[in-house]
This record gives sequence, structure tokens and C-alpha cells, in this order.
Amino acid sequence: MKVIDKQKIKKVALAYSGGLDTSIIIPWLKENYNNCEVIAISGNVGQADELEGLEEKALKTGASKLYVLDLCDDYVDNYIIPTMKAGAIYEEYLLGTSHARPCIAKALVEVALKEGCDAICHGCTGKGNDQVRFELTIKAFAPDMPIIAPWREWDIKSREEEIDYAEAHGVPLKINRETNYSKDKNLWHLSHEGLDLEDTGNEPQYEKPGFLEMGVSPIMAPDKPTYVELDFVEGAPVALNGEKMSAKDIILALNKIGGENGIGLLDIVENRLVGMKCRGVYETPGGAILYKAHSVLESICLDKYTLHEKQKLAITFGELVYNGQWFTPLREALSAFVDKTQETVTGKVRLKLYKGNMINAGVWSDYSLYSEEIATFGESDYDQSQAAGFINLFGLPITVKAMVDKKNAKC
Repeated sequence: MKVIDKQKIKKVALAYSGGLDTSIIIPWLKENYNNCEVIAISGNVGQADELEGLEEKALKTGASKLYVLDLCDDYVDNYIIPTMKAGAIYEEYLLGTSHARPCIAKALVEVALKEGCDAICHGCTGKGNDQVRFELTIKAFAPDMPIIAPWREWDIKSREEEIDYAEAHGVPLKINRETNYSKDKNLWHLSHEGLDLEDTGNEPQYEKPGFLEMGVSPIMAPDKPTYVELDFVEGAPVALNGEKMSAKDIILALNKIGGENGIGLLDIVENRLVGMKCRGVYETPGGAILYKAHSVLESICLDKYTLHEKQKLAITFGELVYNGQWFTPLREALSAFVDKTQETVTGKVRLKLYKGNMINAGVWSDYSLYSEEIATFGESDYDQSQAAGFINLFGLPITVKAMVDKKNAKC
């Protein structure tokens, strides 16, 4: 591993969220890298209120300037929608943190190069996946750029020690020791890790006020269903309940509708890229609805073999996204395949939302391969007698094997 020459580091671009990790990194960098200039860079991917007061905080803790980059449309159009069209998930997880990182990291590199920075710094831990996602993206666009990862250098061992460091250096925090969940929030999802969730025997506190931020527990959802209708063109959402909207606005509207109905909660123990298992609770109300509706539409628009092959490749696509390999030839090739499959995925889907459930309530498409005339249990022109010949040919290998076994058993 190449050792960074600290004497050459005069200006550092820091991926800055204003959270616990990156808040203390600014004074830490100045203490440990020759009082270097720190350019704080925050990518707005829909974390809303987390951006409030960010500039004041960054400057107060030692940054020379703060960039807040509006990446919402880029994130939705170039990362979320391509992944959704692929049907890609990772062990049930809808990849909310995973595909946000390459979006942010690409913009981070652009600013770092523009500012003439000597290094890029991130606040990802040495245990997690995000360090890989950030650094693989940095390598894709600035292969010679030194990368500083404080969690792999400093003596701090826990979030409690981070809070001690913050308090000692006058860094203001929005958290306390009792509510110190590790969270990641954007317009697609919210994740919760740590504290009581580290014990897999503990049930998530869905009904506790303040735990869920994007919605409510299914228990607390209304006792009546809510219907939503989504229109898609070539696999991408274009309208909600008859109103044309951008994909971003559709996701935001679905977050509200889904959240109110207890949709999109996930509690899993996932296999991290670095090898360990980790428990997380995710809120993805709009995303869950979008994935469900898209899947329902595909069920009538894609032929059997294309659908099945796409479902197989979705596992690979999901692993690539999870593992930070967005900017790779394979991911690009899979996206090209997906785009080809989506040429006929155009139509309307109606879902009924009720207390955490998403129930099919209708699907229509001019490209539907479903034929009521053929599939009906009533009278049709389908010649059922042809099935006998098909079964004989389809079952020929089984028949031959059975005949050979019977012959050899007599020997």
C-alpha cells in the first residue's frame, strides 16, 4: 500500500455530510496533515434537513469553503432508475446507500480536480462497504489521486470516542449518546444501524416515536386502503395517479403515500463486502412501491425467457452496485441489456396499499403478452390435443432413462 507523503498535502477535498464522522475529520485533518486547507464537499441526494446549517458548521470547524452540490436529478435518473429497471436488489435491500455513493464520489472528484486538491478524504469506516464504493469511483476518475481514510489511521475506536473528540474540539453535534444510531438518508431511503439493533434478538422499535422518519409502523397505518396508479414508459415511471411528473417527484410523492401506509420497512442481517454480517433496518417506502409496480408490469410485457434471464442477471447487477462497481464495463453492459428489455415495458399499474402490504389491483399495457382468449378456462381456439405431442417430446429424455433403468434392473 502506497504511503501518503503528508508534507505534500496542502489542500484536501473532504466528502462532507455534517454527520459525526465528517464533522470531526475537519479538525483532525488540520491537526494531522500540516494544517492543510480543507474543502468540504456535500452532495445533496435528498437528505433534506440534514443540509441545514451545514456551511456555518463546516467553516466553524475549520473548512475554508463548502460546496453543496445538487445531485438529486442525477442520482435519480442515472443511478436509481437504471437499478430499478434492472430489478436489482441485494439480499432484499433496495441499495439506497449503495448507488448514492458513486453519484456523490464522481461529483467529489470533479470538484477536487477543479480546486487543485492534493488528496481526497472520506469518513467511511474500515469495516463498511462505503469505503470501497467511494474509492473505486475515485479510482475510475482520478486514478492517481491520494485517498485519506481517517478511520484506517486514527486511534479512535468507537462512535463514543468520536463524540468525546467532538466535545473536546467544540464540534457541534445533532446527536447524543442515547440516540446515536448510525444513519444514512437520501431521497430513496433511510438506514438505521447500531445501538439495540446490534443484538439480532431485539425487535426494531417501529412504534417508538422518532425511530421511523419516513413513515409509520404498519400497526399505526390507516385502517383503509390507499390506491396508487403508476404509468411507465420503457421501464421508467412517468406519471402518478394520472399526473405526469419527473421520476424524482414521483419518488418523493410515493415516499409520502407509502410512508403513511407503513410500506417499505426492511429488517435484515446482510453480508457485507468486507466479509462480516451486519444488521440494518431500512425505510424505502417509495422505492418499494416503484419496484413492485415495475415488476407487475414486466410480468405481462416480457416473454418468459427474457424475464427469467433478466432475473438471474439482476443478482449480478445488485452485487455490482452493492460492491461499489458501478463504473465498470460489466455494469455498463448489463445496463445495455436491461435497456433493451425495457423497450416494451410501457403501461399502467394499480396497487392497493394497506398496512405495509402492496396488493395488485390491475395492470394494463398495449404490449401485453397475456391473451385472455388463449388463457381462458372457457371456450377458446386453443387446441388442447396438441399438448400430448409436446409432453411426449419434452419428456423423451425421462422416458428413455426409465427404459434403460428398467432393462438394466433385469440383468
